[in-house]
Amino acid sequence: MPRGIAVPEARQQLFAAVERVIAAEGALTSRAVTQEAGVATGLLFTHFRNFDNFLIGYGVDRSFQIAASLAALPERLGSGTVDGNLSEAILTLPLDVVLTLTRLTAFRPALTAEVERVLGPGTAGLRVVAGSAARYLAAEQELGRVPSGVDTAALALALAGVLQHVALTEGAGPEARARIGRAVAAICAPAPATRPGR
Repeated sequence: MPRGIAVPEARQQLFAAVERVIAAEGALTSRAVTQEAGVATGLLFTHFRNFDNFLIGYGVDRSFQIAASLAALPERLGSGTVDGNLSEAILTLPLDVVLTLTRLTAFRPALTAEVERVLGPGTAGLRVVAGSAARYLAAEQELGRVPSGVDTAALALALAGVLQHVALTEGAGPEARARIGRAVAAICAPAPATRPGR
């Protein structure tokens, strides 16, 4: 792209490009990202101090996006089924983002701490999923819709693990989503569908 031409939503364009580079298992460099985005190499450094700062920006943006997708989960307390509510919430998450964050944090472990320095503890990547699910399950347990003996934190961690595993091994297609839905239902099987006595 010629110099001097404004690129609308440049950050989001670059963030989407890094997802495509990682999904294709290409070399993760600033040049690869800007080429994938179809912009001049210097554009990335117009918005970010360096490539590490760009990846932190990506992690912050997408972790916030995941948190926003799960924000409605508490509103489902006491209604529907526990596994249905969790499945619906988890399946709203973009699997390409889950895949990218998982691979990034595997190769750059410090990224988690950098994101949480901005957003707060427990806010980076799939930690948001585990935390949101754990809080939701604990609240449903208080209502009697999850058995008292269930370790809700461990159950939530298992759900986040399923999401991570399927994104890494099966991508983001409909079959992957169907598998996640089945796994959520199986993992949450001990949770009754309605309040006791109904």
